[in-house]
Amino acid sequence: MIPISVCIIGKNEEKHIEKCLEPLTHYPFEIIYVDTGSTDATKELAAKYTDKIYDFEWIGDFSAARNFSLSKASHNYVLVVDCDEYLTDLDLEGLNAAIEAHPRGSVGRILRRDLSDSQYGKEYSLERVDRLFHKRNFHYIYLIHEQVADIRTDGTDYERYDIPAEFDHVGYVGTSDEKRLKAERNNALLFKEIEQDPEEPYFYFQVAQSYNLIEDYENAYIYYKKAFELPLNMDNLWVHEMANNFINVMVQTGRPAEAVTLYTPVYEKYAHSQQFLCSMGSLYLNQEPPQPMKAMMEYVKALQCTPESESEDFSGVALFGMGYANELLGNLPTAASFYEKSAAKGYPLALEMLAGQ
Repeated sequence: MIPISVCIIGKNEEKHIEKCLEPLTHYPFEIIYVDTGSTDATKELAAKYTDKIYDFEWIGDFSAARNFSLSKASHNYVLVVDCDEYLTDLDLEGLNAAIEAHPRGSVGRILRRDLSDSQYGKEYSLERVDRLFHKRNFHYIYLIHEQVADIRTDGTDYERYDIPAEFDHVGYVGTSDEKRLKAERNNALLFKEIEQDPEEPYFYFQVAQSYNLIEDYENAYIYYKKAFELPLNMDNLWVHEMANNFINVMVQTGRPAEAVTLYTPVYEKYAHSQQFLCSMGSLYLNQEPPQPMKAMMEYVKALQCTPESESEDFSGVALFGMGYANELLGNLPTAASFYEKSAAKGYPLALEMLAGQ
Protein backbone atom coordinates (compact mmCIF):
# COMPACT_ATOMS: atom_id res chain seq x y z
CA MET A 1 0.00 0.00 0.00
CA ILE A 2 1.37 3.42 -0.98
CA PRO A 3 1.60 5.54 2.22
CA ILE A 4 -0.77 8.53 2.17
CA SER A 5 -1.09 11.53 4.46
CA VAL A 6 -4.49 13.21 4.74
CA CYS A 7 -4.04 16.98 5.17
CA ILE A 8 -6.82 19.11 6.66
CA ILE A 9 -6.94 22.78 7.68
CA GLY A 10 -9.71 24.39 9.74
CA LYS A 11 -10.91 27.05 12.14
CA ASN A 12 -13.89 26.85 14.50
CA GLU A 13 -15.16 23.65 12.91
CA GLU A 14 -16.54 21.88 15.99
CA LYS A 15 -19.79 21.22 14.08
CA HIS A 16 -17.96 19.27 11.37
CA ILE A 17 -14.56 18.07 12.55
CA GLU A 18 -15.56 14.73 14.09
CA LYS A 19 -17.79 13.80 11.17
CA CYS A 20 -14.84 14.60 8.92
CA LEU A 21 -12.12 12.75 10.83
CA GLU A 22 -13.88 9.64 12.10
CA PRO A 23 -14.35 7.90 8.70
CA LEU A 24 -10.71 8.56 7.81
CA THR A 25 -9.48 6.62 10.85
CA HIS A 26 -10.81 3.39 9.34
CA TYR A 27 -7.98 3.48 6.79
CA PRO A 28 -4.16 3.37 7.19
CA PHE A 29 -3.75 7.11 6.67
CA GLU A 30 -1.59 9.57 8.55
CA ILE A 31 -3.99 12.39 9.51
CA ILE A 32 -2.59 15.93 9.68
CA TYR A 33 -4.81 18.65 11.12
CA VAL A 34 -3.68 22.30 10.94
CA ASP A 35 -5.67 24.79 13.00
CA THR A 36 -5.70 28.44 11.94
CA GLY A 37 -6.95 29.99 15.16
CA SER A 38 -9.98 28.17 16.56
CA THR A 39 -11.64 29.62 19.64
CA ASP A 40 -14.09 26.73 20.06
CA ALA A 41 -13.51 23.04 20.80
CA THR A 42 -12.25 22.09 17.32
CA LYS A 43 -8.70 21.17 18.39
CA GLU A 44 -9.84 19.18 21.40
CA LEU A 45 -12.26 17.19 19.25
CA ALA A 46 -9.63 16.63 16.55
CA ALA A 47 -7.26 15.23 19.21
CA LYS A 48 -9.63 12.28 19.65
CA TYR A 49 -8.65 11.10 16.16
CA THR A 50 -5.05 12.22 15.55
CA ASP A 51 -2.02 13.44 17.48
CA LYS A 52 -0.65 15.27 14.42
CA ILE A 53 -2.18 18.67 15.26
CA TYR A 54 -0.38 21.90 14.38
CA ASP A 55 -1.09 25.61 14.73
CA PHE A 56 -0.72 28.06 11.87
CA GLU A 57 -1.25 31.79 12.24
CA TRP A 58 -3.98 32.87 9.85
CA ILE A 59 -2.68 35.44 7.35
CA GLY A 60 -5.69 35.60 5.02
CA ASP A 61 -4.19 33.03 2.66
CA PHE A 62 -5.73 29.56 2.28
CA SER A 63 -2.87 28.33 0.10
CA ALA A 64 -0.30 29.26 2.75
CA ALA A 65 -2.19 27.16 5.30
CA ARG A 66 -2.60 24.31 2.83
CA ASN A 67 1.10 24.31 1.97
CA PHE A 68 2.02 24.36 5.65
CA SER A 69 -0.11 21.24 6.14
CA LEU A 70 1.72 19.56 3.24
CA SER A 71 5.05 20.34 4.91
CA LYS A 72 3.94 18.44 8.02
CA ALA A 73 3.01 15.29 6.07
CA SER A 74 5.38 12.36 6.57
CA HIS A 75 4.42 10.77 3.24
CA ASN A 76 4.93 12.07 -0.28
CA TYR A 77 1.40 11.31 -1.45
CA VAL A 78 -1.18 13.55 0.16
CA LEU A 79 -4.97 13.55 0.10
CA VAL A 80 -6.40 16.99 0.90
CA VAL A 81 -9.77 17.11 2.68
CA ASP A 82 -11.87 19.98 4.02
CA CYS A 83 -13.49 19.92 7.46
CA ASP A 84 -16.96 20.03 5.91
CA GLU A 85 -16.26 17.03 3.68
CA TYR A 86 -17.18 13.56 4.90
CA LEU A 87 -15.76 10.37 3.39
CA THR A 88 -18.63 8.08 2.40
CA ASP A 89 -16.92 5.43 0.25
CA LEU A 90 -13.35 4.39 -0.51
CA ASP A 91 -11.86 1.43 -2.36
CA LEU A 92 -8.39 1.21 -0.84
CA GLU A 93 -7.05 -1.35 -3.32
CA GLY A 94 -8.51 0.65 -6.20
CA LEU A 95 -6.94 3.81 -4.83
CA ASN A 96 -3.53 2.17 -4.68
CA ALA A 97 -3.93 0.81 -8.22
CA ALA A 98 -4.97 4.23 -9.55
CA ILE A 99 -1.89 5.90 -8.07
CA GLU A 100 0.42 3.22 -9.45
CA ALA A 101 -1.14 3.50 -12.90
CA HIS A 102 -0.43 7.22 -13.20
CA PRO A 103 2.81 9.23 -13.12
CA ARG A 104 3.49 11.32 -10.05
CA GLY A 105 3.13 14.41 -12.20
CA SER A 106 -0.63 13.82 -12.39
CA VAL A 107 -3.39 14.59 -9.89
CA GLY A 108 -6.16 12.35 -8.55
CA ARG A 109 -9.74 13.61 -8.33
CA ILE A 110 -12.28 12.63 -5.70
CA LEU A 111 -16.01 12.47 -6.43
CA ARG A 112 -17.76 15.08 -4.27
CA ARG A 113 -21.48 15.29 -3.59
CA ASP A 114 -22.24 18.96 -2.85
CA LEU A 115 -25.18 19.92 -0.66
CA SER A 116 -26.63 23.40 -1.08
CA ASP A 117 -29.86 25.28 -0.41
CA SER A 118 -31.98 26.31 -3.36
CA GLN A 119 -35.53 27.38 -4.09
CA TYR A 120 -36.33 23.66 -4.33
CA GLY A 121 -34.97 22.88 -0.85
CA LYS A 122 -31.84 20.84 -0.17
CA GLU A 123 -30.14 20.02 -3.45
CA TYR A 124 -27.20 17.80 -4.34
CA SER A 125 -24.81 18.00 -7.26
CA LEU A 126 -21.78 15.90 -8.16
CA GLU A 127 -18.35 17.14 -9.19
CA ARG A 128 -14.79 15.91 -9.50
CA VAL A 129 -12.20 17.81 -7.43
CA ASP A 130 -8.38 17.70 -7.58
CA ARG A 131 -7.25 16.34 -4.22
CA LEU A 132 -4.54 13.64 -4.34
CA PHE A 133 -0.98 14.32 -5.49
CA HIS A 134 2.75 13.93 -4.82
CA LYS A 135 3.82 16.86 -2.66
CA ARG A 136 7.21 17.18 -4.36
CA ASN A 137 5.44 17.93 -7.63
CA PHE A 138 2.51 20.08 -6.52
CA HIS A 139 1.47 22.79 -4.08
CA TYR A 140 -1.36 25.31 -3.72
CA ILE A 141 -1.75 28.79 -5.21
CA TYR A 142 -4.22 31.70 -4.69
CA LEU A 143 -5.40 33.29 -1.45
CA ILE A 144 -8.84 31.67 -1.70
CA HIS A 145 -10.49 29.06 -3.93
CA GLU A 146 -6.98 27.70 -3.95
CA GLN A 147 -5.90 25.41 -6.75
CA VAL A 148 -3.42 22.57 -7.00
CA ALA A 149 -0.54 23.76 -9.20
CA ASP A 150 2.74 22.45 -10.59
CA ILE A 151 5.35 23.40 -8.00
CA ARG A 152 7.82 24.51 -10.70
CA THR A 153 5.56 26.59 -12.92
CA ASP A 154 2.38 27.25 -10.89
CA GLY A 155 0.54 25.84 -13.89
CA THR A 156 -2.79 24.02 -13.50
CA ASP A 157 -2.82 22.23 -16.86
CA TYR A 158 -1.79 18.73 -15.79
CA GLU A 159 -3.06 15.19 -16.27
CA ARG A 160 -5.96 14.26 -14.00
CA TYR A 161 -7.36 10.85 -13.10
CA ASP A 162 -10.31 9.69 -11.02
CA ILE A 163 -9.75 7.89 -7.72
CA PRO A 164 -12.35 5.62 -6.03
CA ALA A 165 -13.05 8.00 -3.13
CA GLU A 166 -16.42 9.68 -2.52
CA PHE A 167 -17.22 12.53 -0.14
CA ASP A 168 -20.27 14.47 0.94
CA HIS A 169 -19.73 18.23 1.13
CA VAL A 170 -21.77 20.87 2.95
CA GLY A 171 -21.70 23.86 0.60
CA TYR A 172 -23.66 27.11 0.67
CA VAL A 173 -26.28 26.22 3.27
CA GLY A 174 -27.91 28.17 6.05
CA THR A 175 -29.89 31.39 6.19
CA SER A 176 -29.63 34.05 3.49
CA ASP A 177 -27.61 36.22 5.89
CA GLU A 178 -25.18 33.37 6.66
CA LYS A 179 -24.63 32.65 2.99
CA ARG A 180 -24.14 36.34 2.19
CA LEU A 181 -21.59 36.73 5.00
CA LYS A 182 -19.67 33.74 3.62
CA ALA A 183 -19.72 35.27 0.14
CA GLU A 184 -18.51 38.61 1.47
CA ARG A 185 -15.61 36.97 3.36
CA ASN A 186 -14.59 35.05 0.27
CA ASN A 187 -14.84 38.06 -2.00
CA ALA A 188 -12.72 40.22 0.30
CA LEU A 189 -9.79 37.88 -0.40
CA LEU A 190 -10.64 37.64 -4.08
CA PHE A 191 -10.60 41.42 -4.43
CA LYS A 192 -7.05 41.35 -3.04
CA GLU A 193 -6.13 38.81 -5.72
CA ILE A 194 -7.68 41.04 -8.40
CA GLU A 195 -5.73 44.03 -7.10
CA GLN A 196 -2.49 42.08 -7.44
CA ASP A 197 -3.32 40.52 -10.82
CA PRO A 198 -6.18 42.35 -12.59
CA GLU A 199 -5.64 40.35 -15.80
CA GLU A 200 -6.36 36.91 -14.27
CA PRO A 201 -9.92 35.89 -15.26
CA TYR A 202 -10.11 33.11 -12.64
CA PHE A 203 -10.48 35.66 -9.83
CA TYR A 204 -13.37 37.48 -11.52
CA PHE A 205 -14.99 34.11 -12.18
CA GLN A 206 -14.83 33.19 -8.49
CA VAL A 207 -16.28 36.54 -7.39
CA ALA A 208 -19.13 35.97 -9.83
CA GLN A 209 -19.61 32.46 -8.45
CA SER A 210 -20.00 33.84 -4.92
CA TYR A 211 -22.65 36.30 -6.06
CA ASN A 212 -24.40 33.66 -8.16
CA LEU A 213 -24.65 31.29 -5.19
CA ILE A 214 -26.45 33.92 -3.11
CA GLU A 215 -28.66 34.85 -6.10
CA ASP A 216 -27.18 38.35 -6.47
CA TYR A 217 -27.40 38.00 -10.23
CA GLU A 218 -26.59 41.61 -11.16
CA ASN A 219 -23.20 41.49 -9.47
CA ALA A 220 -22.64 37.97 -10.81
CA TYR A 221 -23.30 39.32 -14.31
CA ILE A 222 -20.75 42.13 -13.84
CA TYR A 223 -17.93 39.80 -12.80
CA TYR A 224 -18.68 36.97 -15.24
CA LYS A 225 -18.57 39.56 -18.00
CA LYS A 226 -15.20 40.90 -16.80
CA ALA A 227 -13.80 37.37 -16.74
CA PHE A 228 -15.23 36.53 -20.16
CA GLU A 229 -13.64 39.63 -21.71
CA LEU A 230 -10.13 38.52 -20.71
CA PRO A 231 -8.05 35.90 -22.60
CA LEU A 232 -9.24 32.41 -21.58
CA ASN A 233 -7.49 29.04 -21.67
CA MET A 234 -10.11 26.63 -22.95
CA ASP A 235 -8.29 23.69 -21.31
CA ASN A 236 -9.25 24.98 -17.87
CA LEU A 237 -12.38 23.18 -16.67
CA TRP A 238 -13.67 26.26 -14.86
CA VAL A 239 -13.90 28.15 -18.17
CA HIS A 240 -16.61 25.76 -19.35
CA GLU A 241 -18.41 26.08 -16.02
CA MET A 242 -18.29 29.84 -16.39
CA ALA A 243 -19.75 29.66 -19.90
CA ASN A 244 -22.82 27.86 -18.58
CA ASN A 245 -23.26 29.99 -15.48
CA PHE A 246 -22.89 33.27 -17.39
CA ILE A 247 -25.67 32.25 -19.80
CA ASN A 248 -27.99 31.45 -16.91
CA VAL A 249 -27.18 34.71 -15.12
CA MET A 250 -27.94 36.69 -18.29
CA VAL A 251 -31.31 34.92 -18.44
CA GLN A 252 -31.96 35.75 -14.78
CA THR A 253 -31.12 39.43 -15.37
CA GLY A 254 -33.22 39.79 -18.53
CA ARG A 255 -30.33 39.78 -21.00
CA PRO A 256 -31.03 36.71 -23.20
CA ALA A 257 -30.53 38.67 -26.44
CA GLU A 258 -27.10 39.80 -25.24
CA ALA A 259 -26.22 36.20 -24.44
CA VAL A 260 -27.07 35.06 -27.97
CA THR A 261 -24.89 37.83 -29.41
CA LEU A 262 -22.02 36.91 -27.11
CA TYR A 263 -22.09 33.14 -27.54
CA THR A 264 -22.88 32.69 -31.22
CA PRO A 265 -19.29 33.46 -32.37
CA VAL A 266 -17.76 31.06 -29.81
CA TYR A 267 -20.45 28.38 -29.92
CA GLU A 268 -18.16 25.66 -31.33
CA LYS A 269 -15.74 26.05 -28.41
CA TYR A 270 -18.37 24.81 -25.98
CA ALA A 271 -20.71 22.73 -28.15
CA HIS A 272 -19.25 19.40 -26.96
CA SER A 273 -20.66 20.10 -23.48
CA GLN A 274 -24.09 18.73 -22.62
CA GLN A 275 -24.49 21.40 -19.95
CA PHE A 276 -23.65 24.21 -22.37
CA LEU A 277 -26.15 22.94 -24.95
CA CYS A 278 -28.84 22.83 -22.25
CA SER A 279 -27.98 26.39 -21.30
CA MET A 280 -28.32 27.45 -24.92
CA GLY A 281 -31.70 25.73 -25.09
CA SER A 282 -32.84 27.67 -22.03
CA LEU A 283 -31.53 30.83 -23.63
CA TYR A 284 -33.77 30.41 -26.67
CA LEU A 285 -36.78 29.65 -24.46
CA ASN A 286 -36.19 32.92 -22.64
CA GLN A 287 -36.00 35.11 -25.74
CA GLU A 288 -38.79 37.58 -26.39
CA PRO A 289 -40.65 36.00 -28.06
CA PRO A 290 -39.50 32.47 -27.14
CA GLN A 291 -37.92 30.35 -29.88
CA PRO A 292 -38.95 26.77 -28.97
CA MET A 293 -37.79 25.19 -32.24
CA LYS A 294 -34.24 26.52 -31.82
CA ALA A 295 -34.34 25.46 -28.17
CA MET A 296 -35.33 21.91 -29.12
CA MET A 297 -32.41 21.69 -31.54
CA GLU A 298 -30.03 22.46 -28.66
CA TYR A 299 -31.72 19.96 -26.35
CA VAL A 300 -31.60 17.23 -29.00
CA LYS A 301 -27.85 17.85 -29.39
CA ALA A 302 -27.48 17.67 -25.61
CA LEU A 303 -29.27 14.33 -25.45
CA GLN A 304 -26.98 13.02 -28.17
CA CYS A 305 -23.90 13.92 -26.12
CA THR A 306 -22.28 11.32 -23.91
CA PRO A 307 -21.80 12.82 -20.43
CA GLU A 308 -18.12 12.88 -19.44
CA SER A 309 -19.03 11.56 -15.99
CA GLU A 310 -22.01 10.92 -13.72
CA SER A 311 -21.51 14.43 -12.32
CA GLU A 312 -22.05 15.92 -15.78
CA ASP A 313 -25.24 14.17 -16.88
CA PHE A 314 -27.71 16.92 -17.80
CA SER A 315 -30.16 14.72 -19.68
CA GLY A 316 -32.85 15.47 -17.07
CA VAL A 317 -32.47 19.18 -17.80
CA ALA A 318 -32.62 18.56 -21.56
CA LEU A 319 -35.74 16.43 -21.29
CA PHE A 320 -37.48 19.06 -19.17
CA GLY A 321 -36.53 21.71 -21.73
CA MET A 322 -37.95 19.54 -24.51
CA GLY A 323 -41.16 19.32 -22.51
CA TYR A 324 -41.45 23.07 -22.10
CA ALA A 325 -40.60 23.72 -25.75
CA ASN A 326 -43.36 21.33 -26.83
CA GLU A 327 -45.75 22.97 -24.39
CA LEU A 328 -45.06 26.35 -26.00
CA LEU A 329 -45.76 24.78 -29.39
CA GLY A 330 -49.07 23.39 -28.13
CA ASN A 331 -47.98 19.74 -28.21
CA LEU A 332 -49.26 18.98 -24.72
CA PRO A 333 -49.23 15.14 -24.74
CA THR A 334 -45.63 15.21 -26.04
CA ALA A 335 -44.72 17.80 -23.42
CA ALA A 336 -46.15 15.63 -20.65
CA SER A 337 -44.13 12.66 -21.91
CA PHE A 338 -40.89 14.64 -21.74
CA TYR A 339 -41.69 15.95 -18.25
CA GLU A 340 -42.20 12.36 -17.07
CA LYS A 341 -38.88 11.30 -18.59
CA SER A 342 -37.18 14.25 -16.89
CA ALA A 343 -38.71 13.32 -13.54
CA ALA A 344 -37.46 9.76 -14.00
CA LYS A 345 -33.96 11.29 -14.18
CA GLY A 346 -34.58 13.04 -10.86
CA TYR A 347 -34.70 16.61 -12.19
CA PRO A 348 -36.20 18.79 -9.38
CA LEU A 349 -38.42 21.01 -11.55
CA ALA A 350 -40.01 17.99 -13.21
CA LEU A 351 -40.53 16.25 -9.87
CA GLU A 352 -42.12 19.39 -8.45
CA MET A 353 -44.39 19.74 -11.48
CA LEU A 354 -45.59 16.14 -11.34
CA ALA A 355 -46.09 16.32 -7.57
CA GLY A 356 -48.37 19.33 -8.02
CA GLN A 357 -50.59 17.63 -10.57
